[in-house]
Amino acid sequence: MSNVTILVDVQNVYYTTRQAFGRSFDYNTFWQQATQGRNVIKAIAYAIDRGDEKQRQFQNILRAIGFEVKLKPFIQRSDGSAKGDWDVGIAIDGIEHGKDSDVLVLVSGDGDFDILARTLREKYQTKVEVYGVEALTAQSLINSADTFTPIDNKLLLK
Repeated sequence: MSNVTILVDVQNVYYTTRQAFGRSFDYNTFWQQATQGRNVIKAIAYAIDRGDEKQRQFQNILRAIGFEVKLKPFIQRSDGSAKGDWDVGIAIDGIEHGKDSDVLVLVSGDGDFDILARTLREKYQTKVEVYGVEALTAQSLINSADTFTPIDNKLLLK
């Protein structure tokens, strides 16, 4: 049985599935697919905390599935812009946990993670699997992964 680490960029998958399909990602189906025949070393879902009840319920669902949920506060700037991403945290955890895993599964289409994928593959011989909405996933990330699984109807809530 191979050891797997799973990292999910919750904001990225939320917005890309909404934009491309008008539907939400099915975390249960994804979990079954990504963990089948594997030993889960670490599974982390990275989210922004806006403090609303619906979001807390969603975070509890993620925890029940098996994810550790890491939250960062949503920051609304005085000029109206907003800040709240986990890129650095995902990259650090990716190296930290991925170096000791046989496989790192990353759910994100963000091209900034191509360096993470290349580093894990070249330096630690960790296999990298990326899940993302194909039309909204950076080609550099797809090229840097061992395998790319497009998020499509099979991985979306009905």
